Amino acid sequence: MSSATSAHSVVEPSAKTKRIAGIIVVLYAVITMVPLAWIFMTSFKSPPDSISYPPKVVFTPTLEGYCNLFTTRTRQTPEYIQSLGPPQSICDEITRSRNMVIAGPSNYWPRFTNSMVIAFGSTFLAVFLGTLAAYGFSRFRVPLADDLLFFILSTRMMPPIAVAIPIYLMYRELGLSDTALGMILLYTAVNVSLAVWLLKGFIDEIPREYEEAAMIDGYTRLQAFRKVVLPQATTGIAATAIFCLIFAWNEYAFAVLLTSGSAQTAPPFIPTIIGEGGMDWPAVAAGTTIFLVPILVFTILLRNQLLRGITFGAVRK
Repeated sequence: MSSATSAHSVVEPSAKTKRIAGIIVVLYAVITMVPLAWIFMTSFKSPPDSISYPPKVVFTPTLEGYCNLFTTRTRQTPEYIQSLGPPQSICDEITRSRNMVIAGPSNYWPRFTNSMVIAFGSTFLAVFLGTLAAYGFSRFRVPLADDLLFFILSTRMMPPIAVAIPIYLMYRELGLSDTALGMILLYTAVNVSLAVWLLKGFIDEIPREYEEAAMIDGYTRLQAFRKVVLPQATTGIAATAIFCLIFAWNEYAFAVLLTSGSAQTAPPFIPTIIGEGGMDWPAVAAGTTIFLVPILVFTILLRNQLLRGITFGAVRK
């Protein structure tokens, strides 16, 4: 009796242990947030303040970084600037204070739009194909299933540089170089392996009896999958979508190699923002801050599903 009681007893952590654990979590969160906070602050600094030493924590905020990010500028004489009349916008005023005028928009928004199309497009395809493949591995008897799953996972083991040249040559022959379709297909191929492995674990936890009961009631296999399995796998699908989107959103190596113009994404474009004296750090920080917003919003919207998805297997067990 005592052994059974001890087997089922759960040792509750002490108040001191909980306090230490809480301090560690808060400290870790603060440390990880410092670089993001510094980038955000730098986006509102002037170019001299952004490179000052020691670094300035207290400074006069300005929108010069954001203006430089979204515009291209040319230097003009004071006489020419005075002949233009009053400034038309805050960016026009900031630019004229530097004896420059706005020549036109920059390429940041087109590059940002490419990132949105490529990242979300590849995430949708990877999760869609991964869900179907994971369901097949989970519910049907697939010959050499373990070997196939290992082969699928092995595609994530190679560093991008190992396959960069063959992919570049193949894309050049197929006409997919510097195209959004080519990048979507490439990111989908890379993310499918992750999607299959993650989603198979979630679908394995869904009892087969639910589908069998639905099919006894007259549902087809496809209807049972769509109306029974998918609603219960929503948390897993959401968690998988976040991980796939993070990879596609932040990917740099393939984007540098395979895009240079019309399909270039934001990660390889941001480091090329150059000011008069070299790197325009406030504009780089502004571009990075804006680039973080979509992935942050997407993660916040799916945070509940993400937390449930991460703990799904442990809760079921």
